Amino acid sequence: MPSLIAALSLAALLPSAATAQDATVEERLASMFPGVEAENISATPVPGLWEVAVAGQVIYLSEDGRYMVRGDIIDMMADRNLTEDRRNAWTEQQLAKVSDRLDESTMVVFAPKGEVRHTVTVLTDVDCTYCRRLHRELEAYHAQGIKIRYMFYPLGGEGSPGWTKAQAVWCSPDRNDAMTRAKLGQPVNAKPCDDTPVQAHYDLGRELGISGTPAILTDKGVARGYVPADRLAAWLDAE
Repeated sequence: MPSLIAALSLAALLPSAATAQDATVEERLASMFPGVEAENISATPVPGLWEVAVAGQVIYLSEDGRYMVRGDIIDMMADRNLTEDRRNAWTEQQLAKVSDRLDESTMVVFAPKGEVRHTVTVLTDVDCTYCRRLHRELEAYHAQGIKIRYMFYPLGGEGSPGWTKAQAVWCSPDRNDAMTRAKLGQPVNAKPCDDTPVQAHYDLGRELGISGTPAILTDKGVARGYVPADRLAAWLDAE
C-alpha cells in the first residue's frame, strides 16, 4: 500500500494547481495533492487543521497545505483518540466488504472448552512481542469465553523470517502446537505444502489498513494492539 505521507510529501514539492477563490477548503487542499479527493478531507476539532484520510491512513494539514502533522489527535476532555476512531471506522467499513473472506478453515483456532461467548479474529505475527504475550494468556481469554482465531500477518512481508515461520506453522501436522512453539521462539520444522493461506491473509490485512500486530477483529470493531482478556471481554459484553 503506498504511503499517504510519502505521497503528500512528494506532492508538496510539485507546483500546485491554481484554485478558484470560492473553492472550499477541501477542494483547495485536494487540488494541491494529486490522487487525493475532496471527500477524503474533513475539518478537525482543532481550528485550522484538516484531516486527510485515505485507505486507513490519517494525517493532518494546515488550511493552506503548507504544514503536515503526523500523529494522533487526543481529546483530553473525552479521553478519546480521535485519529484511532477514524482509522477504525474506515477499517470497519472495509471489514464489512471482506467478511466473506474470513474463512475459519484457513485459520489456526484456539477455542475454550466451555461456552463460546465471543469469537475474535487476530491478525498475528509470530515474532511480534505483544502477539506472543496475547498467546501466553490464552487461558485467560478462554476463561472469558473468547475464541481466538489466528490469521497470519507477518509484518516483514513475503520472504521475511516471519513469513517463513507462518508457512511452517500452517504446513505442520498439528498447527495449534506449531503456533504455540513458534510464539515461544522454538523452531518449527515442516515440509513445504501447497495452498497456504499466508498470502491471502496478508493481502486482506493490507486491504484493511492494518499496520501493526496484534490486530483484533471483532463484531464491535477493531482493537489495534494487545488488549488484556478482562478488558476485551468487558468491551465485547458492553451494550
